[in-house]
Amino acid sequence: MALSCMRCSPGAGAVRRGLASAAPPAALSFARCGLRRAAALGWRVAAVATTGVQGAKDAGLEKAARSASQSKVENGSPSEIILDDFEDLSPLSENDDSTVSITVVGASGDLAKKKIFPALFALYYEDCLPKHFTIFGYARSKMTDAELRNMVSKTLTCRVDKRENCNEKMEEFLKRCFYHSGQYDSEEHFMDLDKKLKQHEGSRVSNRLFYLSIPPNIFLDVVKCTSKSASSGNGWTRVIVEKPFGRDSDSSSALTRGLKQYLVEDQIFRWIDHYLGKELVENLSVLRFSNLVFEPLWSRQYIRNVQLIFSEDFGTEGRGGYFDRYGIIRDIMQNHLLQILALFAMETPVSLEAEDIRNEKVKVLRSMKPLQLEDVVIGQYKSHTKGGTTYPGYTEDKTVPKDSVTPTFAAAALFINNARWDGVPFLMKAGKALHTKGAEIRVQFRHVPGNLYKRSFGTDLDTATNELVIRVQPDEAIYLKINNKIPGLGMRLDRSNLNLHYAARYSKEIPDAYERLLLDAIEGERRLFIRSDELDAAWELFTPLLKELEEKRIAPELYPYGSRGPVGAHYLAAKYNVRWGDLTTEQKA
Repeated sequence: MALSCMRCSPGAGAVRRGLASAAPPAALSFARCGLRRAAALGWRVAAVATTGVQGAKDAGLEKAARSASQSKVENGSPSEIILDDFEDLSPLSENDDSTVSITVVGASGDLAKKKIFPALFALYYEDCLPKHFTIFGYARSKMTDAELRNMVSKTLTCRVDKRENCNEKMEEFLKRCFYHSGQYDSEEHFMDLDKKLKQHEGSRVSNRLFYLSIPPNIFLDVVKCTSKSASSGNGWTRVIVEKPFGRDSDSSSALTRGLKQYLVEDQIFRWIDHYLGKELVENLSVLRFSNLVFEPLWSRQYIRNVQLIFSEDFGTEGRGGYFDRYGIIRDIMQNHLLQILALFAMETPVSLEAEDIRNEKVKVLRSMKPLQLEDVVIGQYKSHTKGGTTYPGYTEDKTVPKDSVTPTFAAAALFINNARWDGVPFLMKAGKALHTKGAEIRVQFRHVPGNLYKRSFGTDLDTATNELVIRVQPDEAIYLKINNKIPGLGMRLDRSNLNLHYAARYSKEIPDAYERLLLDAIEGERRLFIRSDELDAAWELFTPLLKELEEKRIAPELYPYGSRGPVGAHYLAAKYNVRWGDLTTEQKA
């Protein structure tokens, strides 16, 4: 027996100080991430296989762990188990025989500079990377190690709530960063990369992670070369594939088949939706499954509709050429919003293991009613002048064809044909160049039958509807709208928010989604990554709609830059007796 944290599945991550684990030697744990109290994530006792560590050491750890936790329980504070209780156990599992090599393919691109390298530094800053690790950038651009480090250093920042030794940490991190220039389809160049990796890995067990921060049309070239010329010989090799993963069912299936020529499913980490790594999305299942007040209400009996809303207050800003090939439905709805919907609507999984959660999500996607054109509204932003400033329309972007009908806005009504959700509209809305920036989940509950106070609300009973709002970004929060009496001698009712505002409640800075998902990939935790059958089910839902839109060249409804979107979205909601929650006047949590 051994002790592991709730964040890590058995065999995926282990308490480094005194723990035998079935995971690869480079598996990480919250103990390495600087979390000094197990209360932050919770403990569980899990049986794990012992790999290269004597069973007697496991027994010693288990005995010590039980002793420490028992003393805390007897003192009435079971959640206050401090990791310092295990300090004397550190010699039991110190393992310097492995290393992790992380190669960022496409290292000179914006995504690598703005997201991947900063996320890796944040993990290093929080002591979440193993003792022995190396980071390589790989791209076609000619660059020296020093030039890469200079480029990366401009994007690194330290935690707002933890800035000690910041410059020192940056210098240490940059010393672990190297660069290799090569073509993406050259096995010879990847063999040269392999030689450099081996120089840094030495005689240790080498575990290798490749992050493909490149256009999808060269995914297969890179995977072929890494598989044949740069895979680990004695550890694991994993590949993170960013979205877009195809444009429809056929192209997605073809890409999956291509990848599986060189990799097995367990090596492929499809990062289709970084929103699954957002703190509030991760908290969604905790909110539902660990609070008795919500789980019984999570069905058609009590929920009137669910709204999944994504909005950006800027346009394509020169990236129209890329965006025009995909559009807002592929870019946001088919992955980000649909994944959140599946997580929201799934049945209780057997466990928190990745496969159990993904099994339930696939069931939701396969139960969904085919998406009809009459349940979809598309729009495209046009030029608008406000405050003396003129904002260009979508087709005024020089990288966009003048006759483009690619939607920059879409709203859709989706339905799940199962016993829990039958008849409940799930409304999605996503758009660019809107009046605000944000992402949120809104759960509107049904009206109170025979409400004794309905006269106080007049004829508009929607104003009395309870609503649960999970604001994913920005200014993360969870709040519940309730009705209450205004103090005074009269009977006047008001609508107020019971809210959990993360910035006010927690002083710790919320990690970026890329940090969480990179750490999961290193640990081998697959819960937030997409399985091939899950991806197939998502594309099967949207592909017929996309083909119909493109074959008929349906013109999108124009809406002014900075507005609330097309009027058609309001008619779509009204069709199902729903009001968009983000467009009402409300108290901000």
